Amino acid sequence: MNPLKTVLMAGGKGTRIASVAPGVPKPMIRLCGKPILEHQLDCLKRNGLTDIIIVTGHLGQAIQEYFGDGIGFGCNISYYAETEPLGTAGALYRFRDALTDDFLLIHGDIIFDLDFSRFAAFHRERGAQATLAAHPNSHPYDSALLITDAECRVTGWLSKEEPRKWYKNQVNAGLHILSKRLLALSDSGGRLDLDRDVLKPNIARGGIYAYSTPEYIKDMGTPERYAEVATDIASGAVAARNLSRKQKAVFLDRDGTINKPNGFIRTPNEFELLDGAADALRAINQAGYLAIVATNQPVIARGEASLEDLVAVHRKMEAELGRAGAYLDDIFFCPHHPDKGFAGERPEYKLACECRKPKPGLLLQAAEKYNIDLSQSYMVGDEPTDAQAGIAAGCKAAFGSLAEFVEYGRQHLFCGSAANYV
Repeated sequence: MNPLKTVLMAGGKGTRIASVAPGVPKPMIRLCGKPILEHQLDCLKRNGLTDIIIVTGHLGQAIQEYFGDGIGFGCNISYYAETEPLGTAGALYRFRDALTDDFLLIHGDIIFDLDFSRFAAFHRERGAQATLAAHPNSHPYDSALLITDAECRVTGWLSKEEPRKWYKNQVNAGLHILSKRLLALSDSGGRLDLDRDVLKPNIARGGIYAYSTPEYIKDMGTPERYAEVATDIASGAVAARNLSRKQKAVFLDRDGTINKPNGFIRTPNEFELLDGAADALRAINQAGYLAIVATNQPVIARGEASLEDLVAVHRKMEAELGRAGAYLDDIFFCPHHPDKGFAGERPEYKLACECRKPKPGLLLQAAEKYNIDLSQSYMVGDEPTDAQAGIAAGCKAAFGSLAEFVEYGRQHLFCGSAANYV
């Protein structure tokens, strides 16, 4: 990865979190013995991203006095001090010539641990004007959500004030790779909001993408979230989610495991969560496992539902889980079916594939995408084919309901036991 210049936006006043450290600029509030900005620099340095511009504002002198030129922190730091508030993007135009063609822009109030080489490769492979890190979270109902197409291109943007019904749990996380080409498309005068004035007006041009990742990214801008982040740093949960490290996952069947079995589900109206499914999934989230659906959906091959119908069903699933504080890290599905002879079937999907359970293809795809250690992972489902797929992939197999698995997990698995549940 060619090094990118990184811009850290550290000028906020932090009024929501002022009670934690009165009189201290928000990016300098200490977490586990270090200012938030120092945690950010540590992660950037591990990724070889050491050329930093810090944009300061409120009490900015304290930031500059602490970090200086950055040499003592293994970085090269320069500063742009706002004499008037310029929003989350206005300052970029003041030092545009100092930026690399592609550069990172990061808000100064988030804790993260990412494999930035993956993030940058995604951006460059698409020739994107902007790539926004996105992730699922436990409160999507009050977060800004990105709407994307099958190519991960952003096609819409829901602010947290806008009404929403069913939606993909894909939250804008506050880390961006931007191209200087994008800056040329926006007015460069005065105060600019990155989302409202730069990104949203250019969605229709087709050059803005979402990079969805399960890695740790959390805003610590309230006392409650500050406490959560401090706990996660101390426990090692932040570092553990970096995709350069092996992950562990709970793979989940969908029908009969997350939702009530209702024949072949073709529309969102036919989808209904099982009692206790959201609570059980929330326990998996909190235990540090990736939660990934792996489901056979032959309704596509049979011509009984379209891919768009399936996306709508999954949006309802993610929205209802999100309302209960639970989330999925990804969804993998097989649209194929080997048997022919159905009225309206789609021939292009009538084949013997490697992704239809009991074959392990869906799990292997997920393992490659997220660097998953399958030997430390579980496949949970209510059909023998689910267990067979898990075992074929090298996982432990949990045959039964999601609630039963989680009850076992609370007693053994989530406490560090290596015992099998088969």
